[in-house]
Amino acid sequence: MKIKSAQAHSPLTTSGLIITLGIVFGAIGTSPLYVMKAILGVSASHVTHSMVIGAVSCIIWTLTLQATIKYIYIILRADNRGEGGILSLYALVRKRKKGLFAIAIIGASALLADCILMPSITIVSAVEGLQLQYPGIGILPVALLIVTAIFLIQQFGTATLGSSFGPIMLLWFIMLGVLGLIQIVQLPIILKAFNPYYAVQLIVNHPHILLLLGAVFLCTTGAEAIYTDLGHCGIRDIRASWIFVKTALLLNYLGQGAWILLHPQPAGNYENPFFGIMPWWFLPFGVLLSTVAAIIASQSLISASYTIISEAIQLSLWPKVKISYPTTQKGQMYISSVNWLLFAAVVFVILIFQRSGNIEAAYVLSITVTMLMTSVLMTYFMQRIKRRKVSILIFVAGSLALEGTFLVANLADFFNGGWVTLLIGGLTAFVMYAWHRGRYIKNQFTRYEDIARYTEAITDLSRDENVPLFATNLVYITLANQPDKIETKIVYSIFNKSPKRASTYWLLHVHITDEPHTLEYAVEKIIPGVLIRIDFRLGFKVQPRINLYFKHVLMELVHDKEIDIESEFPALQKHHIPADFFFVIIRRIQNYDFDFPPFKQFMLNVFLWLARITTSDVRTYGLDTSNVLEEKVPYVLETGKRHRLTRVGNRT
Repeated sequence: MKIKSAQAHSPLTTSGLIITLGIVFGAIGTSPLYVMKAILGVSASHVTHSMVIGAVSCIIWTLTLQATIKYIYIILRADNRGEGGILSLYALVRKRKKGLFAIAIIGASALLADCILMPSITIVSAVEGLQLQYPGIGILPVALLIVTAIFLIQQFGTATLGSSFGPIMLLWFIMLGVLGLIQIVQLPIILKAFNPYYAVQLIVNHPHILLLLGAVFLCTTGAEAIYTDLGHCGIRDIRASWIFVKTALLLNYLGQGAWILLHPQPAGNYENPFFGIMPWWFLPFGVLLSTVAAIIASQSLISASYTIISEAIQLSLWPKVKISYPTTQKGQMYISSVNWLLFAAVVFVILIFQRSGNIEAAYVLSITVTMLMTSVLMTYFMQRIKRRKVSILIFVAGSLALEGTFLVANLADFFNGGWVTLLIGGLTAFVMYAWHRGRYIKNQFTRYEDIARYTEAITDLSRDENVPLFATNLVYITLANQPDKIETKIVYSIFNKSPKRASTYWLLHVHITDEPHTLEYAVEKIIPGVLIRIDFRLGFKVQPRINLYFKHVLMELVHDKEIDIESEFPALQKHHIPADFFFVIIRRIQNYDFDFPPFKQFMLNVFLWLARITTSDVRTYGLDTSNVLEEKVPYVLETGKRHRLTRVGNRT
């Protein structure tokens, strides 16, 4: 069965295309800032006519095969109800194979590393252009000032600024195309680069081909971001805009190649050809526009990081953290903890490497790993929609050949910066794995019982006036997927941890679906008027604002006259005052009367530590703290080694 995009048939508009330029293509659109510079950096002593044409040819065909065919034509088809990105893709295929969460973790971690490295290299590259006119200017202070400003404004939202991103990027791409075309007119022979023969010739003959291919692959930076931003713009807007974007990019790369051939320089003395193709009088404006474009590109990756973390939380791949919505703009969110972690990481990268050329190895490795993981998940998606085996085989072979080659090339430059990707991505992946594994261990020891065993006892307790009324409506959040089951911890809380009498007991269950925007609920009256269960089905992009959703359900049930939530106290009934609601959140703690294997114990300890330092269930579910009780119960009640005690002495 073919899954169709919800946005596949949305009409194309000029405004939509311009907005797409600002949202989707910032990262890949700023790649000309550093790609040819990186190629010159590894080929400084071998800058010949054939090398330049071959390098440009490699760029043209890498953009064609990787960005156009793979992402624009193939990957964008794997939309999850109009949403894209590696975690959306994972949500579509996670049921096909048990271990795919590991692929998703590696890919998402590498993409988060990309969200750190991309602002670093782009902003530093843009600021380096200032040195052409002001040689004494300090790159680091200016770059750090810009980075600080970008991360400071996140908490206020970027809706107002965002409206200008599209027109600015339109101007940027026009500038790329015009500057490149001017150089091409002066040396039309550069157009030979469209012939793939020159790319193959370079690959066969270049003495440092692995390093060169690593530099070439930088031209695909932002391809994964195109897929991640699918939900913001739609497939038709992205594909239509890409024609213009790719044309501008190719013109600029060809122009830079022509400029290099027209301005031969001693080995190692080449300036950045991106700024070299600018007339001297145009340079101040060009540097300014480059800096603004770099900021826009950085903003798109920062926003993408919030989306990735938000999806990871819902898919149980990241600890719960507070998510804010500073504006009413759809999809715009702010995660304070992520924002400042990213800021610290970007500052660290800039201070460590100082120059854009030193960041290239780390940046391109993160991109390659993300693309490889996306290709793996895409293979399972193609199986899901029953593509022909030959189509799947061609996709797998092509992806492995292209991305595998670039991965080997990038690993060759591992010690020149690639280690940073391993450090950042490794730490992120560890947090994801520890949270996922810790939850699994915890859930292994969650005990469930048949709710039918307790229906009579719950009914009797609710009517026993000898027990003080704890709350008119007592609400628990249950993890039990089946309506006929209830956790032992909830039974323990109601009956054993001081009996809690209520007129009505509510069980709320949240199920995260594989679709992004599901908002559904079901009601089951287990004991009419006494025990009611509500099942919420929420998409993985929907925030679980349970307090808000619960109120909505109550209003609908009252409207349909299925329940009456007026207070039972006559004095309050007289004035139609609704009854009180009280939530009980049960926080489990480890019982140290049992032993785990060392690795399992370590994972559980990490999970518990992460749970302590991140957002509580109260804030995660959006509950009113004034009517919430948090209780502690052991994680494990009946497991581990039993210690048999032997009685000694006389019995009397």
